[in-house]
Parts: sequence; C-alpha cells; structure tokens
Amino acid sequence: MARTEILAGLVVALALIPEAISFSIIAGVDPSIGLFASFTMAVVISIVGGRPAMISAATGAIALVVAPLAREHGLSYLIAAVILGGLFQIVLGALGIARLMRFVPRSVMVGFVNALAILIFMAQVPELIDVPWPVYPLFAGGLVLMLVFPRLTKAIPAPLVSIVALTALTIAAGIAVPTVGDKGALPTSLPVPGLPQVPFTLDTLTLLAPYALAFALVGLMESLMTAKLVDDITDTHSNKTRESIGQGIANIVTGLFGGMGGCAMIGQTMINVKTAGARTRLSTFLAGVFLMVLCIAFGPLVSDIPMAALVAVMVLVAFGTFDWHSIAPATLKRMPTGEITVMVITVAVVVASDNLAIGVIVGTITGLIIFARRVAHLVNVTAAVDPDGTQVVYAVTGELFFASSNDLVYQFNYTGDPDKVVIDLTDAHIWDASTVAALDAITTKYEARGKSVEIVGLNEHSATMHGRLTGELAANH
Repeated sequence: MARTEILAGLVVALALIPEAISFSIIAGVDPSIGLFASFTMAVVISIVGGRPAMISAATGAIALVVAPLAREHGLSYLIAAVILGGLFQIVLGALGIARLMRFVPRSVMVGFVNALAILIFMAQVPELIDVPWPVYPLFAGGLVLMLVFPRLTKAIPAPLVSIVALTALTIAAGIAVPTVGDKGALPTSLPVPGLPQVPFTLDTLTLLAPYALAFALVGLMESLMTAKLVDDITDTHSNKTRESIGQGIANIVTGLFGGMGGCAMIGQTMINVKTAGARTRLSTFLAGVFLMVLCIAFGPLVSDIPMAALVAVMVLVAFGTFDWHSIAPATLKRMPTGEITVMVITVAVVVASDNLAIGVIVGTITGLIIFARRVAHLVNVTAAVDPDGTQVVYAVTGELFFASSNDLVYQFNYTGDPDKVVIDLTDAHIWDASTVAALDAITTKYEARGKSVEIVGLNEHSATMHGRLTGELAANH
C-alpha cells in the first residue's frame, strides 16, 4: 500500500514540473513561482483538505485569472491576491458553498469530465508541432510502453517506467529533443516565507478584491468538481466543506511562500488515482515533497526528461478521463434530448472559454431551465361542475412554481362559471410566491364578478406559504 502511494507521488511530481512551468509562463511569472505553488499546495492540502489522494497545485485556470494582475501590477500584487483569494475561499467554505454542488446535474458533470479530457489533450498538441522528428517515435514508444507494461506487472506505475526509459534512451543515444529544461530554469533552493510588498490600503483592497474573488470561485469550482469525480471513481465520500476551507488555507500558505496559488488538478489527480492507484493523503504529500527534491537535488537530471515522455502520459490520461460511454450511439439514443444538450453546451463553453468554471455555471443554468420547462408542462387543471350547476371544482395537479403558475390564471372560465368556485390543490404543491400571487389574481378576477373562491386540499408546506403571503403580494394602489 505504502509503495503504491510513494510511486504514485513520484509519477505525479514528474508530471507536475512541466505543467507548473507552463502555467507560470501563462501567468507571466518566473517558473519557480509556479513550482513553489505546486509544492506548498500539495503539501498543505494533503493535511487540511477533505478529499484524500486528490492533487492540488498551480493550474491553468488560476494562471488565466491572475495573469492580467501580474502583467499590470507585478508579482507582489499577484501574491497579495492569492492570499486574499485564500481568505475568500475559507469564508465561502464556512458559508457552505460546497452544498451548491447538489444543484450540478449529472449531464453537466459528464460534460465537465469530457471537456477536461479535451483540454488536457489540446494542451499537449503544441508539444507535437514543429519539433524534431525523433519526438514522434519517442511519443509513440511512450504510449506503447504504458499500454503494454501493466500486463507484465502493476507493481510499478507504467508512466514512471515510461518516463525513466525514454529519459535514459535520449541521454544514452544523445538524441536532441525538447526537454523539461527548455521550459525554464528549475529552482535551486526552498521558498522563504514573507508578506507581499504592497501598500495595505483601501485602494489596494479595491484593486485586488475582484481578482481574488474570481480566483476563489474558479479554484473552488474546479476543486469541488474534481473531488466529486474522485468520489465516483473510488466509491468513497469526501468532506467538501473541509476541502473548500482547506483550499483557502493552502492558498494563503502558498501566497506567504511566494507562490502563484492553485487548486485541484484533474490531469494529475487522474494519474494519481486512476493510473497509479493511490488512495490516501500520503501520495499528495509526497507529490509536493518529491517535486522540490527533484528540482533542487536532481535539477540537471529532471531537466533532461524529454517532453515527449510527459506528453505521452498526459495524452493517455486524456483518453482515460473522457467518458466514452456518454457518446456511444446506444447511450445517446436512450438519453433525453435536454440532457444531451446540457452536456454538449458544457463541453462547448469550457473548450471555447478555456475556463471550467464558466462551462459548469452555463451548463448548470441550462440544465435548470430545461428542468423547469419540463416540470412546468406537468401541471394540469380539470374542471367539474356540480349537477345542480351551483358550484364548479377545479382540480389542479403538479408542481406549482414561477414557470408553471404563470399560465395558471388562463385556465379558468371567470365569466361562465357558477357563483361558487372551489380550487382543489390536493395533488399539487406550492413552491414560491409567484404561485401565491397567481392564486390571488384568480381569486380577485372571480370576486370582481361577484363570485366566491375557496382553496382546499393544501398540504402543510403549501398552506403555510399561502397563509403567510396571500394578500401581501399585490402592489398598493
């Protein structure tokens, strides 16, 4: 068990190095800033986080959020925003933002996973364009090795074997291909804690707050979605509130150590959990520790790792992450059109914006709108006039809320009905003020014609809401 966790941590550390350097370049900061962030994020979250075996480090989504701040105001302001963003995450976590994950439909989750796989794959494509020809056989060799090696033994993670084998081959044969070292210089010493050199004024806070809030929301969204995904893969439950607060603590520590901040990393988490089989906090902790050891103690050797080896690992991760079952013709035939639409929209928005948070929000809103429309059509109104013609009973069935109750007013015959009208809501449920307002409008229309209305059959929740709001919602004239 411990060997699995240790080897998983080593594979993840090797995969983190080029990613952290790349994200540093996106953010417009020195490569060491991204590597320090990955080290502190992984180590701290392994202790305070709520999802064991999940990897948190410097990410592309966070880099995109803070890049304008670093470009216009410098590194100190970026680090101050990271610390403030961490504070926001702790507050949002304590307020229960994790509970909002219940409102994310399954089709959005599937879209999120598929979009993620596409983004991971697309991020590797530039590494295979305009490169020396030996990159291609090395890349292909890496893929074959990772597919074949697990059949021989699963004691050592196949990606680790592939990285070591390809690195040894390129060094021994003197093959000139792009390496990790070409991405940027690795740090030679540990980060030192300190406060960012920014004026502690209201103006600074006003400048930083929008970036910090965006940072906090994007980081939490990505982390909570990834945690949910790992829950599904491992058939275990994790504490999302603890994870939210843990992300905040990890980002504050990261900022104090001069890192660029981060959140959960789907690609590296998939390597850790799916490919390497890790399940505990030890793998996350060791991924951070090994990252620094590799950079500081084995910098020259790590710099010689061919990018082709790491690209092969990430391409395999992308294919393994994609939910192929979700696009199988048999699945698409059975799935409701609305659910397929939500999945496609989520994927399209994530890929187009390069932002997972935006895609999840748009997908969730689309899902809720489709659900509301579907439920609204399930409301039914039937009228039954008494044989003596003195009373009419309207039976209303279904869920009454803003989308369904707007049409309710037009379902009654105000002029032709007898003097006594009964509205039976035994098989209905009142969910909001819009429905109470609609019932008040119906009552008013009948009373204007000298007819009485009685509402019967309310369940406890509906009766409480109706009793509290009826007569209070019309504008005062």
